[in-house]
Amino acid sequence: MAHRTYIAIDLGAESGRVIAGLWNGHTIRLEEVHRFANGPVLLADSLRWDVLRLWNEIQNGLSLAAKKFGKSIVSVGADTWGVDYVLLDKRGEMLGQPYAYRDSRTNAIMERTFRKVPRSRIFAQTGLQFMQFNTLFQLLAHRQSDPQIFEVADTLLFMPDFIHWALCGSEVAEFTIASTSQCLHPLKRNWAVGLLKGLGLPERMFPRIVPPGTNLGQLRRNLSDRFGLRGTKVVAPPSHDTASAVAGVPTSNTGRANWAYISSGTWSLMGVEVQKASLSQRTLELNLTNEGGLDGTYRLLKNIMGLWLVQQCKRSFDAMGRKHDYAQLARMASKAAPLRSLVNPDHPTFLNPPDMPKAIRSFCTKTNQPAPNTPGELVRCAYESLALKYRVVLGWLEELTGNRIDVIHIVGGGSQSDLLNQFTADACQRPVISGPVEATALGNLLVQVRASGELGFLEEIRLVIRESCKPQVWSPGKGEPWDAAAERFHKLHIG
Repeated sequence: MAHRTYIAIDLGAESGRVIAGLWNGHTIRLEEVHRFANGPVLLADSLRWDVLRLWNEIQNGLSLAAKKFGKSIVSVGADTWGVDYVLLDKRGEMLGQPYAYRDSRTNAIMERTFRKVPRSRIFAQTGLQFMQFNTLFQLLAHRQSDPQIFEVADTLLFMPDFIHWALCGSEVAEFTIASTSQCLHPLKRNWAVGLLKGLGLPERMFPRIVPPGTNLGQLRRNLSDRFGLRGTKVVAPPSHDTASAVAGVPTSNTGRANWAYISSGTWSLMGVEVQKASLSQRTLELNLTNEGGLDGTYRLLKNIMGLWLVQQCKRSFDAMGRKHDYAQLARMASKAAPLRSLVNPDHPTFLNPPDMPKAIRSFCTKTNQPAPNTPGELVRCAYESLALKYRVVLGWLEELTGNRIDVIHIVGGGSQSDLLNQFTADACQRPVISGPVEATALGNLLVQVRASGELGFLEEIRLVIRESCKPQVWSPGKGEPWDAAAERFHKLHIG
């Protein structure tokens, strides 16, 4: 059978890619067509995304894909990180360069908002954990800095929705990306209109919500003519990258709550797949979130700062001329003293410090621990601290679901870190299954395949993934040292 080709546009906070999925009716093979750098751009006193450059790179990737795969390309769809957005006026003109979620304008905005609408009421209407960069708080900060903006804003598009608009002109919000905004009602699965009105945000600019797998239309004529892709469709995958990654977990236990996932990258998203949003008081207390998934599922999860700590340490090392790749840093970490220094990865000081190694050393000094100094010590501190945070969240997920979690799946780029995989198995005393690295792309592409009528339920998608890749199993080692470290870790203001 001839291959049919599907194209995933996968944008992360550090890089973007255009990936081809070659589908033979039984398995899918991935081929990276184009990779390009990404990152927030400092503009005056703000952090922005250069979406025009990103769109240009996406077009470059589509051009390369068209030259290689031509008429076999069936559809294209985009996934990105959550919460950030582009505003368009009635003419379809962008209203400024979109802000990046680490921009400082949201500092203290949550506290001001809670004085107007209680935290509990916001949670009851959105089901999301409270983070200052959630779209809801970004919009309130945006209005504060530019009160006139919403008088001219006609449409709000989340980042993947904006890419789909650029591809085909659609003006909709895909369900999974909308669910990251703290503007969506988790039970009604539509915008939390009462909350938005109460906070003075215009409901009119929030577009119609569509489920993942929706056919959004044909490529714009100027694109299809330029690339020779007449007839190629634009299909909305699970457009939040974590939603696609969870769809790409190779579990055979779909529908059961005895497994957890960690989508590991700049952020670690750790959670379970559930059928209904958890809106209990305990979920609110633990500050867990309910984000939309494929086939009406929810992802009950916790955002953890993730490999951002290591990425920013590497950035500082590089700036000082001490350039090491991630594999070299992991080898250095493996030789450093174990469980010597720990940090709370989610402490606000690590959100966007100018110097991550300095921030880590300062945290350790303030908490009466030895300060890690060498690259190996710093990276080991980050890895061990992440593994211990996973242990804490594992306990929370078991408490909220009432189920023992028997295995942890780690997918995404972070699943390539053998050291962190083993630390996670040791700290959590659960087997860890790592891979696929490309879970996000696989989830994106196979939902497109399903939209063309070739696959059915989520179980079928995951069966294809198991047949298309070979994950690795990590067995837990001795737990006693990690038990002792967990006692120390609990004293570091876990939040």
